Formats: sequence, structure tokens, C-alpha cells
Amino acid sequence: MTSLDTATLLEDAADRIADISRADLQIMLRRAALRLRNSGAVSMEDDVEEALRDLAGESGMTRNDTIRFIVREWMEKNTYLPVHELDEDGDVDGSA
Repeated sequence: MTSLDTATLLEDAADRIADISRADLQIMLRRAALRLRNSGAVSMEDDVEEALRDLAGESGMTRNDTIRFIVREWMEKNTYLPVHELDEDGDVDGSA
């Protein structure tokens, strides 16, 4: 079952909450909880995990925020995402 299916089932249950059985609601909520619990887990090799922990500690970010930052930077550098451009009239604090 995909997350879209789970979301659709939960929305449908919310629309007809009086008609849905307690057991069906429990099953849907458990599935949703499992998806949420597992969605943030990205496992890496031990050396990568250690480097992530070190980098996250140095930058004051969480592990997941560090991964998001790294992926965004990589995607921008490799032109998968648009790069944030500086405005010509904007303040660059002494560097361009």
C-alpha cells in the first residue's frame, strides 16, 4: 500500500467517522504510524554515519537537516534544482 493510498483511506475515514468500525480505524492509524516512523529513516554505512554526526554537530543541525542540506546543495550544484541567484542591487556583505 502506498502512502497516497493510506492518506486517501484516512481522509475517507475522517469524512465518515461515524460509519467506520473501531477495528478498521485502528488498522489505518497503525499503518499511518508505521509509515511516519519509517519515513525519516535513511541508513548509511558506519563511516558515513560518523561523518554525518560530526558535521551535524559542527553546524548545529540535526542529522536529518544535515542530509536535507547536503542533498539540496548537491542538486543545486548539479543543476537538478534552480540556484538561488543574487539580485544585482542586493546586499552581498562584501563578497560577490
